[in-house]
Amino acid sequence: MKEIRESAVAGTFYPERPEILTRDVKQYLDNVRTEELEGEIVALVSPHAGYVYSGQVAAHAYKLIEGRTFDAVFVAAPSHRALFDGTSIYDRGGYRTPLGLVPIDVDLCKKMMAKRKEIRFLPEAHSDEHSLEVQIPFLQVALKSFKLIPLMTEPYWSWESCQYLASAISETVRGRDVLLIASSDLSHFHPYEKAVELDKIVLNHIERLDPQGLYQDLRKNRCEACGGAPILSVMLAARDLGASRGKVLKYLNSGDVAGDRSQVVGYGACVLYRAAGGEK
Repeated sequence: MKEIRESAVAGTFYPERPEILTRDVKQYLDNVRTEELEGEIVALVSPHAGYVYSGQVAAHAYKLIEGRTFDAVFVAAPSHRALFDGTSIYDRGGYRTPLGLVPIDVDLCKKMMAKRKEIRFLPEAHSDEHSLEVQIPFLQVALKSFKLIPLMTEPYWSWESCQYLASAISETVRGRDVLLIASSDLSHFHPYEKAVELDKIVLNHIERLDPQGLYQDLRKNRCEACGGAPILSVMLAARDLGASRGKVLKYLNSGDVAGDRSQVVGYGACVLYRAAGGEK
């Protein structure tokens, strides 16, 4: 394969040695009780901090797909480092982690890029970014093998940019068994009680499958999510693909993990799904 995206954060956000990484991810997953979901999974929301902080929360999302197979997996993640307009898709080669190489679904990437001129390949959007990469080892352990469509969203996004990305996703994957993932942490550096209050607003909107309400509250600074664009785009696409319900699987913040509650970061794991029997 040509043009492999090598790991940028192995050894910092998660273990660099494959045997330790596999052990840790399996342990996170084993700590989660298997939950029966009355419906068909369309999308997940998962945090992207270092595994010691958010890995156990992320495992609540990935436990739901353990042992499953999908035609492909879309991961939408926010850019923390690169400034660009539009959406960047890594449309070549593969993404490598210590657990091996994940091939890119080049065909689906090209089909998405054909939908909108704003969707294109910008290498700088992917080169040093952690928000997408940290999802991949969980997918490698939970799914074994899969093809990836990695999307990086622009830092200064709008409702319109979320709408066009959602439409491009849903039009590209309709009729295929594809999993959507939004990568996002929640509030940053508030006291514990304030963080819980802010994060509850985001999680309530996700649970109600209410992207418009979430957008309004994010824009009016009533809540925070560094992956606001990925969450909104995935919510809109999931709803277009038939998702009718959301469910919060787990919420913690760094104060629950590290003990320091003075300035915390929030982490949530959620699922969007088609209710059994088409029930709304």
